[in-house]
Parts: sequence; structure tokens; C-alpha cells
Amino acid sequence: MSRENPHAGLAITDDDATIAAALEDVSIPTLMLSLVHMTGDASLIRGELKPQGLFLNEVQGYMSEDDKAAVRRIALGAIRAYRDGGCRLPAPPGPDLIREMMSWLVCEPVPDEYVPMMLEEMELDGADARRVAIDAGSSARAAFPVVVIGCGQSGLLAGIRLREAGIPFTIIEKNPDVGGTWFENSYPGCRVDVGNHFYCYSFEPSDQWTEYFARQPEIQSYFSDVMHRHGIERDIRWNTEVVSARWNDDSSSWQVAIRSADETEETLSARAVISAVGQLNRPNLPDIPGIETFAGPSFHSARWDHSVDYRAKRVAVVGAGASGFQIVPTIAPDVAALTVFQRTAQWMFPNPNYHEKVGPGVQWAMRHLPFYGRWYRFLLFWPGCDGGLAAARVDPEWPHQDRAVSATNDITRELFTAWITEQAGDDTELLAKVVPDYPATGKRTLQDNGSWLRALRRPNVELVREGIDHIDAHGLVTMSGVRHDVDIIVYATGFQANRFLWPMEIVGRDETVLSDQWGDEPSAYLGITVPNFPNLFCMYGPGTNLAHGGSLIFHSECQIRYITGCIKALLAGEHESMEPRPEVHDEYYARMQRELDGLVWSHPSIEHSWFKNKQGRIHVLSPWRLVDYWTWTRAPDLDDFVMRSASPPRRSASR
Repeated sequence: MSRENPHAGLAITDDDATIAAALEDVSIPTLMLSLVHMTGDASLIRGELKPQGLFLNEVQGYMSEDDKAAVRRIALGAIRAYRDGGCRLPAPPGPDLIREMMSWLVCEPVPDEYVPMMLEEMELDGADARRVAIDAGSSARAAFPVVVIGCGQSGLLAGIRLREAGIPFTIIEKNPDVGGTWFENSYPGCRVDVGNHFYCYSFEPSDQWTEYFARQPEIQSYFSDVMHRHGIERDIRWNTEVVSARWNDDSSSWQVAIRSADETEETLSARAVISAVGQLNRPNLPDIPGIETFAGPSFHSARWDHSVDYRAKRVAVVGAGASGFQIVPTIAPDVAALTVFQRTAQWMFPNPNYHEKVGPGVQWAMRHLPFYGRWYRFLLFWPGCDGGLAAARVDPEWPHQDRAVSATNDITRELFTAWITEQAGDDTELLAKVVPDYPATGKRTLQDNGSWLRALRRPNVELVREGIDHIDAHGLVTMSGVRHDVDIIVYATGFQANRFLWPMEIVGRDETVLSDQWGDEPSAYLGITVPNFPNLFCMYGPGTNLAHGGSLIFHSECQIRYITGCIKALLAGEHESMEPRPEVHDEYYARMQRELDGLVWSHPSIEHSWFKNKQGRIHVLSPWRLVDYWTWTRAPDLDDFVMRSASPPRRSASR
């Protein structure tokens, strides 16, 4: 067995009983594909034993219990023979068989255009194809320092890729530790809503997850472990913020002003700046009269005050989107009374595995079974790939636009409504409050295992669907004059998502101020580059949030490959700077807006959505298929850019 491929598995030395026990936890369809690698026997997937379907957030793969038991018996014998034979793998499956294995696992043909993307994602050959090698000399690379703003998942990824490419960099992070949103959001119940075995870097899989949808401490710990493994921490300035960045045409560089926690200011010079600040990093407090007069503890969910003991207290949670949806069920059993103020109801996607723990057999399989982890990642990725985007498209011929945007969307509405109705039981008053009045999936759809409505049905919990008129020292008063006295207020009211790079002042070519150029309509070519701002690159920039599938880590890997390709192009030629041609940017922006107009998120019935700006337009979401975005970002097309050489040195006036 080759030990050069990190995905081929560790040698198996366990006894039969240990192996059999591990197989009780694993995904059986994924196990079968590992057996094909292990035995070289493709007939294993050409018989009657096969998955019967694939569903979003299905963590094990759907097969009957009898079929699962039959596969476990076959697997135990095959693994025993593999172990006793010295764990030697046969020749790897050829391209045709790999394609067959893909389609077999997901119960549908995988189209040709997706195969290269998925092969790259799985790394069955052990190669990290998204890593960009820069062959410029060491002196040229040393003369191209980069400042990365932020050390969440995208900023850390940028640091890893720059380190691999031999490019010097400094990461500026306002917090004292890595993780970004996963450091800041430590509220009770905080967890990811993408399966963890996919919500991690493709080149840094983890076999340590203890839950399928991990909670915040475990996710933040993952990023910390990756940071230390790659030695990135020595190039991070913690507790430091970027105040401004100003482009200097004469030196083709950015002058980046930073301020540390002790108010010390410094200016760094960089040939390129990578913004990795994200979209959900500046809390949004509601504009409610009297908010500052409340006498008790109050805080935003992203600034949770852990010194405040909420047990046996009267607590108000203002907002019931993604954060409130997790906070409320978590604290409800421990508070004296919980009042939840929700502006609009949220659609919920049934996910019975949302709080499920990962069995030890899964961790064993990840470590020992050849390519099990790679195929499991594919199993999670595929149902959340591009099918959701097709389902979000508006059918202008559909006659019931007041309730749904298409026949498919109407079916989704019925399924979601049935899920909510089943849980509400005979509580008609509650049901009237929790069934949304806008098309399904039109806002962020929340993962639900039943905990939300169980919490709302508790005797100490009240859901208020009325606006708040004002706040005073003792509590909140609704528009109808009803008073709710509380001891603690939690604002789960989201973020200022449309204010990219705020509050930094970014000044580009010809003194162009980025916030003025963008206004309330931020845009970037591919969400990455902006006219008038040379060598400025965005990760998780405008138009790149995903509402239909995939994961932001997948998107970040696409973006940093593109960015590193841009740096490679600058070092390979005689150019000092690059920025997208205005016509290229404008055509992309117009095309993106046309696409967004035809998707459910733009539906006029949706008035309160963090996806929209004040004019009801969307500038944060990506309307593109993942496979298209992956294709566009594999390498930069230099024809899309204005490439400039260094400005000639200015001569002193002769006397």
C-alpha cells in the first residue's frame, strides 16, 4: 500500500470484533466504494446492493436495514483479507470506473461538466490541485509582500496558499485568535449548518468531528489546529485593525494603516491586499427608540457576554433568524421566562441529523478505510451542489406567484408547511405565527430537527410577532402598547452584510474611495476584483454568499486559487498592477443582476431579508452554479484586466 497518498488510509491492525463494531456506524454506500478501492472488484456496485436515494443532509446514505447488514458481512470479510494481506491496494480505479462510482453513490448520472470539479474536490490521487506554484525567483517573490485583512476561514486559507507559494504576507486580525465568525459567535447553541466533513478545507480533512453539524468550539478548534499545523500564527498580528489602505501609483503599492489594541498606529507597505473580512463580521443593532436606556445586561448575539448568568432570569431575544433559531432552544430550559420577538417567520428544512453525534466507527473509517473520507465528502457535497439553484428559479408562467415562484417551489412550500404543521399540533395560534407568508427558500432556510417548535411550545416561552415600539429601563413595549419586562436582552439581529470592508477607508487609483464608488450597491468582478483598485482582491466579496448549496470554504478555495494566479501573472511579467477592465466588470455585474432578478430571493413579497439592500436589490448573493464559478476562477484571464507597468520615476526639475 502506498503511504504517499494521504487518503489511502492507515494500516489496519484491529481485530475482527473491533472492525465489525466500527462498521455499525459508517455510511454503507461510502463503505462499498472504499471496498472497490480495497479489492479492485467493481462487481460490488453492479449487483442489487445499492443506495435507494440521496437526500440533502443525509449523513449515512439511504439503504434498507437488510441491505446494510448484507454489506457489513461482505465488508468484514474483505477488510479482514486486506488486513491480513498487508494492506496492499490494487491498481487504482480507472476514469470510467470512477465516473461509474460517482453516479452509483448519488443515484443519478453525474454530468460530464461536473466530473473534473468533483475529482479535484476529492483528491483521489492525493494531489492538491488548487495549490498554485509560483516559479518566479525568490527575490521577486520576496519583493511582493501581501497584507491579508482578517483571519477567519478565508484569511487563514489565504495565508496557507501564500506560504506555499513563497509569498511574504502579514495577516491583520482584530480578534485575539483565529476563526473570524467562528471565534466571535460563541452564543449558546451556535453550530454550522453544512455537514462538517464537507465544511473543512479540501486539503485538510478531519477525522476528529464529534457531531455531523459541529458546534462553535469544535469548528474554531479545527481552524486553530490547521493554523498551527501550517505555521501561520507567526505571521498574524492579533488584536489589530486595519484603519485604511491607500494605493500609491508611484510605487505600485498599498499603504495600509493599522491600529493595535493599545492604540499604537503603524503603516505597512504591500504590493497587494487581500480582504478576508467576510460579510457577517459587523453586528447590526436594531434602531429601536430607548435601546440605550435598558438597565439590565444587553448584547448582540455575536458579542455574547458569558459573564452574564441567564439561568432563572427573564430573557428577551430580539430576532429569530439563524442565530436566534439556535439560541432559543438552547437556553429555554434554563431561563425563568423567554420572550422571542420575531419580525417574520422562517422556513425550516427538516434535518433529523442536525444535533446527531458522529459514532466512533466513522472516525475509524476515516482513518483506516481507503478513500472512505473522500467519497463521504462527495456524498455530502453532491445533493447540496446546484440542484437548489434550479429549484430557486422563478417560472414567470406559474400563476400563483403570491405563494410560490414555480411548481417545484410550491411543492417545497407544501413539504415545509407539513413539517411545521406536524410539530405545532393543535396549537392553531402558534401555527398562524410560524408559517411564513412568502415563497419557500426566499430567505435563509434554517436547519431544523424539531427543537425550534418544541422550545416555542414550552410554558415559559412566548413568541411575539409584533413590532417593538420602544425599550425602557425595564423591558420592551410593542406597537400595541403591551409591556414585556425582562432582566436580559439579546439582540440576534444579524449583521451589516451590505457594508463590505466597512468601516475601513479604502482609497484606490486617482483618490477613488471604495465606499463612495460602491454606495449601497457593492460589486466586484467574480466577487474578487474592483475597477480603480489595483491589486486589491476580495475573498467572500460582493455577490459570493451562497444561498443555494455548496459551502463558503469551497468558494474560498476557488477565490484564493484565482488570486494566487493573479499574483503569479504579476510576478511572471513586467506588470506591477492589475485591475478589472470597467467594461468587463460592468457586463458581469449586469449579468449577475439579471440572474438574481429571476431567482426566489428577489421575490417582492420578501421585505425583510439581509440579502437585500434598502432599495430591495441583492448584492451579497451568488446566482451562479458552483460548477460555473469553479470554471471561471480556475485561472485569471489577463484579457479581463488592465495591466500596468510601474510608473516612470519622476525627475527633479533642472536648475
